[in-house]
Amino acid sequence: MKINTQEALKKLSRTNSPFLTLFEHGTLSVEIYKPEKVDLQQPHTRDEVYVVVSGTGEFLNDGERTTFAPGDFLFVPAGVEHRFENFTEDFSTWVLFYGPEGGEK
Repeated sequence: MKINTQEALKKLSRTNSPFLTLFEHGTLSVEIYKPEKVDLQQPHTRDEVYVVVSGTGEFLNDGERTTFAPGDFLFVPAGVEHRFENFTEDFSTWVLFYGPEGGEK
C-alpha cells in the first residue's frame, strides 16, 4: 500500500473536514490532517503519532510547548490534551492512531 501526500491533500480538499482517514488495518488508522487557522481537536482515546508534512508552528502536548517543522515526529498518549498552535497556513500532518482504547501501557 502506498499513500502519496499530494494525492491525500487533494482528496482532503474535496471534503468539509480538516482530516481524512486514508487507511485502516487492525488497530492502525492513518489520516491526513490540515486544520484551518485553529486546531479544535480534543484528546483521543488511542495513542497517536504525528509526522509533519509541511508548515511550522508550536505543538502543545500535556502542557509542554515545542516547535515543529516538516519531518518532525510527535507522540501523544491516549487521553492527553494536545493541539497545534501558531501554525503556518501550509501546515499539514500525517496522523497515525494505533493500539487499544485507553492506549498502550
